[in-house]
Formats: sequence, C-alpha cells, structure tokens
Amino acid sequence: MRTLLQKGDEVVVISGRDRGRRGKIQRVLSKDGKVIIEGLNLVKKHTKPSKTNPQGGVIDKALPVPTCKVMLICGGCNHPTRISRESAVDGAMVRICRQCGRTID
Repeated sequence: MRTLLQKGDEVVVISGRDRGRRGKIQRVLSKDGKVIIEGLNLVKKHTKPSKTNPQGGVIDKALPVPTCKVMLICGGCNHPTRISRESAVDGAMVRICRQCGRTID
C-alpha cells in the first residue's frame, strides 16, 4: 500500500479517541498502512525490570494509527487537506495541497 505521508509531516487525527489532535509523524509503516504519531494514541505498558530498564514500571507507548484516520496539514494554508501528486519541471513527483494548490515538499 503506497502512502503519501512522510516522516516529519504534521497531521491531524480525523476520527477516534484522539480526534482533532495534531502531531508529527515519527515513523511510517507503509506495509501495514499505518503511521506512528508522537504524543498520540498512547497506551500504558507495564515493563519488568531488565538491564536496560533496571527499575521497571509503567511507560507510555505510542501505537500505530491507520493512515485513513489522519489528514496532512498544509504548511501554506494551515488546514487539513487531501494530497495530489504531480510531476515537477525536473520530472520529480511532488505533493500538492488540494485546497491552496501549493507544493508540500
């Protein structure tokens, strides 16, 4: 599954428990069609003591969010938008905001 979202993009969640919240993409899981957003979709994970974490305890862990549940925020118009792709003058593919028409890359 090909996704037009990239690491470092700012997105807004459009449905679910975190609806309306914004965050940056930390990681894109393109095979699964999911993204991990920093500070969103957090769950508590209970860890046993180990060498890396000698005290153990409860940590917050970000779980993946399906890409259909998020929308990219355009840097120009600062609104959630759909993305289209067009080829630039040099032949490279660029992402374009459907609302304002500016390039996102």
